[in-house]
Amino acid sequence: MSSESVVVRLDETVEAVRAKVSAKPRVGLVLGSGLGGFADGLTDLVKLPYETLPHLPASKVVGHAGNFCFGNVGDVPVVAMQGRVHLYEGHPVWQVVHGVRVMARLGVSCVLVTNAAGGLAAGWSAGDLMIITDHLNLMYHHPLIGPNEDALGTRFPDMTNAYDVELRAQLAEVSREEKLPLREGVYAGLLGPSYETPAEIRMLGVLGAQAVGMSTVPEVIALRHMRVRVAALSCITNMAAGLGKGELDHQEVEETAKARRADLQRLLRGWILRAGRS
Repeated sequence: MSSESVVVRLDETVEAVRAKVSAKPRVGLVLGSGLGGFADGLTDLVKLPYETLPHLPASKVVGHAGNFCFGNVGDVPVVAMQGRVHLYEGHPVWQVVHGVRVMARLGVSCVLVTNAAGGLAAGWSAGDLMIITDHLNLMYHHPLIGPNEDALGTRFPDMTNAYDVELRAQLAEVSREEKLPLREGVYAGLLGPSYETPAEIRMLGVLGAQAVGMSTVPEVIALRHMRVRVAALSCITNMAAGLGKGELDHQEVEETAKARRADLQRLLRGWILRAGRS
């Protein structure tokens, strides 16, 4: 896809959103598998299904409702993506990151990206929450390949501080206040859709990852390209292949994420109130 068509399609989606919603969000959220329920609690909630907007296909994965949700947390205006599309569904990478680019064009100053992930670290267990400090892009895809979209950002964006230190500190502050333990670690993004083999999990451990999943990395790169500050949070919904008992199953992912729903809502709410006022 040409640079021009990416930007044109982005403008068309933003125009369609603004024709339906007058809100001016300050904070963005990407809500991953089993985590979308947070958006239903926004005050003054307005939902726009992805399929009603140009260039935004609906996800076919269970646990990804497929809505842009506009509303408020306290006095902070928020836009939340209730679910996402994935590379493994066959979507081109520009379309996988289109939603977060729309949020950036709507004027958000920061975005929290969430996901369900497999745990790799010894002593961790399903249900743990992890602040992402860095990532490994092992998807063999990159949202900035091709002509650079100069209207969006520089050709060679710096990824040294892809996961904003201040936003991460705010998550840690909320976790202490709410007495919700948080892990920290590196997230390895793989293409999927199969879960990793035990050999691949051992490799990721050698490379320094503490969690593995099939999303997040392209979105973070696209947001940083547009100079939007990013934080990211993983819900460890299962221990990765060879580290737990039994077969890996997406239903387990859904159930574990839902079991942490109340804790995640407290964490997200507290973080939004800080990030939206900073």
